[in-house]
Amino acid sequence: MSAPAIPLMRPEMGDEEIALVAETIRSGWITQGPRVRELEAAFCVHTGAAHAIAVSNCTTALHLALLVLDIKPGDEVIVPPHSYIATANAVLYCGATPVFADIDPVDLNLDPRKVAAAITPRTKAIMAVHQVGRPAALAELAALAQQHGIALIEDAACAAGSEYHGKPIGANPWSSLVCFSFHPRKIISTGDGGMITTDRADYAAKLRLLRQHGMSVNDLQRHGSKTIVNEEYTILGYNYRLTDVQAAIGLAQLRRVPAFIARRREIVARYDTAFASVPGVTLFREPAHARWNHQTYLIRLTGATTAARGAFMQKLLDDGIASRRGIMSIHREPAYTARFGTQSFPASEAASDQCVCLPLYTQMTDAEIERVITAVRQHAPR
Repeated sequence: MSAPAIPLMRPEMGDEEIALVAETIRSGWITQGPRVRELEAAFCVHTGAAHAIAVSNCTTALHLALLVLDIKPGDEVIVPPHSYIATANAVLYCGATPVFADIDPVDLNLDPRKVAAAITPRTKAIMAVHQVGRPAALAELAALAQQHGIALIEDAACAAGSEYHGKPIGANPWSSLVCFSFHPRKIISTGDGGMITTDRADYAAKLRLLRQHGMSVNDLQRHGSKTIVNEEYTILGYNYRLTDVQAAIGLAQLRRVPAFIARRREIVARYDTAFASVPGVTLFREPAHARWNHQTYLIRLTGATTAARGAFMQKLLDDGIASRRGIMSIHREPAYTARFGTQSFPASEAASDQCVCLPLYTQMTDAEIERVITAVRQHAPR
């Protein structure tokens, strides 16, 4: 079966990415090296963070962030059930327990009231997810974390370029560690990859050790030394590095973030106008305190059954238009029911069952946008 004529997403790569990759390959340095260092510096400028540490993907970023906080067996970390499964998996990697707190049905992010009710003496951290790039209630969650003496981590996998109360996500005024993804579905893509930002120098130093086997001297320092350097392996570390080839792509992508977001906002405005009057379709509106990067465009089929949603998505596919179900409810996945039994989080479950992701990418033509609009108007469950 051929791919849909209009995919859900399409990463935008161009001549600048190709040129930087070619230059990097010709340099002879293709693993973690000077390009990674350059990308980290550029990401600090982009977010306003003091430190940025590049890693292999956002899942490894979350794992390392938890390790830096010394999360271990017996500890609990509060996470939303409404997220990609990696959010909770990272907690399990540390031997700790992910404790789910339900979401706010309006913004699909952690509900601070539910978080407050889930805190126990074993709680060591809250992991706030900025779902599809929409900032979570950081001020309220940070206040809760401070009140209880626990850490706040941001799973900002989707949120590069988003803002909260006028500050870029990653600027760290509310949390100690912010984790980003460079997967092809994200605003910035390096094929795969991730970044951690922090304002704490001690966290940054430990993260750099952990991502490269616990090695006391990295390859860039060792190869640049004019004297013989023998590294030591001071702690148990991991191979969670980003390569210079990927970093070269990331540098080109980072320069284009404003243009990427501006184009996405244009498409979203057309979608919002077109779908506002479609019966049974509920839209998500950007609040005054936040600026979304529009990593994903979601609609909610209010009142529709999962069967009706499935039929709607199939009709779109028959018309050559890709779509995707709403964000999963982690607690309903077999890996979690087998471990924790049946749990119920109504807001997460309703959003998972009623939401649909529609095509959104910067290269969409006017004709493609109109095809999506026409198909949604025609097929949306009434």
